[in-house]
Amino acid sequence: MRSSAKGGVGMQLRTWTSRRLWLLAVYAASAAVLFCAPLMLSDFRLNLLAKFLAYAIVALGLDLIWGYTGILSLGHGVFFGLGGYAMAMYLKLAASGGRLPDFMDWSGLTVLPWFWKPFESIGFAIAAGILLPALLALILGYVTFRNRIRGVYFTILTQALVIITTTLFVGQQAYTGGTNGVTGYSKLFGYSLASPETKRWLYFVTVGVLIGAFLLCRFLVKSRFGKVLRAIRDGENRVRFIGYNPAIYQMVAFAISAGLAGLAGMLFVLHVGIISPSMMGIVPSIEMVLWVAIGGRGTLGGAVLGAVLLNSAKSTFSESYPDMWTLFLGALFVVVVVFLPKGAAGLIGQLRGIGRRKGRESDERTSGVRNPAV
Repeated sequence: MRSSAKGGVGMQLRTWTSRRLWLLAVYAASAAVLFCAPLMLSDFRLNLLAKFLAYAIVALGLDLIWGYTGILSLGHGVFFGLGGYAMAMYLKLAASGGRLPDFMDWSGLTVLPWFWKPFESIGFAIAAGILLPALLALILGYVTFRNRIRGVYFTILTQALVIITTTLFVGQQAYTGGTNGVTGYSKLFGYSLASPETKRWLYFVTVGVLIGAFLLCRFLVKSRFGKVLRAIRDGENRVRFIGYNPAIYQMVAFAISAGLAGLAGMLFVLHVGIISPSMMGIVPSIEMVLWVAIGGRGTLGGAVLGAVLLNSAKSTFSESYPDMWTLFLGALFVVVVVFLPKGAAGLIGQLRGIGRRKGRESDERTSGVRNPAV
């Protein structure tokens, strides 16, 4: 009996060790592919990949709040847009060379608005691009989570936030550029954003930020904080009964998620060169949720994979089948929802589980041959 127990513990230890080694190998291979991408892709494709990796940062934050905490947000487009506007405001002021931005001049303004002036500093713009979305999420979370508003009611509130914000940004033409958004900038620190060398460096910056965001989220979900988040997801009332305050953990997770979305928005502007209210609307917010769902909710690697795969498929289908690409994309959603409820990461896990079972069966047969008494 002791021998059997020791054998079971040993098998579990080997399984745990092999799983960690497998994950480390996958992470190392993924990082190597990303860093080597400039050697294999054209400048256009590299810029597309950089945009998709910025989207992956949003997916990581959304997975933290939805996959691990069980709170569905359909308003992350707002946080993404706020970060994008923060970076665009700095770039626009730098391109204007001390003059009023063109859309302000067209709207009849004669003096730069007071809230635009701090964005002359790149440091302030970066801090604002992360902290403003996080602060807005913290305020919304304080109002909702403390009053135990959750589920579909919280989701509706986040969509209301999207409608209010986009309406405000569209209506304030003189301050936000209206429906056209903020564009017309071309340089960062004196370097042309259209230059292949600059794009390459910005790509490496995006890869570095994505890896940093992934490590941060992985640290959080593996820590005691992450365990409480999963407990809230699985049974919020039980967590409350054992002495924790779920609202505090929900607010913090929501704020971190929004900050990551704002950070992604800043990188997006550097790669694309424009930010407008349409990029922070309802449709982009829903697409962000689909990235996580298709990649695998509750798996950080799945969130990254889903963002890259879905946007790559969207780009490929629209190029190859300009009249029917939306049908292909819709069919992809149906297939994933019906046949892969746990997403791409769940499929990989199932395949690995099948491989492990076959390996155990093979070991048992071998052990039985060598020791017929077993």
